[in-house]
Amino acid sequence: MRLLLDSFWRAVAYCMLPRVIVLSLLPLGLMIVLAAALGYFYWDAAVAWTRGALDAWPLLSSFWSWIGRLFSGDVTSVLASLVVVFAATPVIVVVCLLIVAGFMAPALTKLVAERRFPGLEQKKGASFFGSVARSLGATVLAVIALVVSMPLWLIPPLVLILPPLIWGWLTYRVMSFDSLAEHASPEERVALIRAHRLPLLCIGVLCGYLGAAPSIVWASGLLFAAAFFVLIPIAIWIYTLVFAFSALWFAHYCLDALAQLRALRAAAEASAAAGVPAIEADEASKAALSQWGSP
Repeated sequence: MRLLLDSFWRAVAYCMLPRVIVLSLLPLGLMIVLAAALGYFYWDAAVAWTRGALDAWPLLSSFWSWIGRLFSGDVTSVLASLVVVFAATPVIVVVCLLIVAGFMAPALTKLVAERRFPGLEQKKGASFFGSVARSLGATVLAVIALVVSMPLWLIPPLVLILPPLIWGWLTYRVMSFDSLAEHASPEERVALIRAHRLPLLCIGVLCGYLGAAPSIVWASGLLFAAAFFVLIPIAIWIYTLVFAFSALWFAHYCLDALAQLRALRAAAEASAAAGVPAIEADEASKAALSQWGSP
């Protein structure tokens, strides 16, 4: 519990660092650049194709004519532009979030390691491709679990429990692995994840509930079309900030646990080599752990 709460408030504090704030704003900047580039090269063609598709519907042609007479304008052209915007926005958002998330978690883990654990040895127990393969495998399992459990969502309490548990499990499996990929050996990683499975799962579930907040803002943007271009960027920023907080929470917890594990092992080995009694060895282990309490 001490490690869980300590890593929580440290993650909150790190979210206020300028570097983390800049990382959380990157999707917005990337989205603007990507939208401007796509609009410059493909806007006219996309609108023309969409307008042609709308005009090609015989059942709706009279409706478009009636709307045009009512508003005295080219309603089909306006509607085609709106369709292109609403269709392209989710794609651009997902692409930007995936790009940013791909390097945000390693960057935040590196930030925690540099500030709190500069002397922690990097044993590089996992490769980049191994991390990607593990993430894809865990994602496939999570999606299968979601699909299989969907009939149970009809029971009111379970719809608030099962999806967060599944996404929490996915978050715990992926982020705990990524947080330890650079610093822990394979043996250390397996031992830590096994020993701290329940707290790490709790972190994943709590972060899963936090990740639902942007969905509310997103739904509001779709409901109130006038505020779409204001609420959707806010939702993206909140989602990125929640992702940054999750990565920081896992990084603080996992690296602290790794440092404690190594300190305990080093103290035990030193005591065994010197022939120190068990009680004195335990005191030496506690003294070794105290060095990892710095901010």
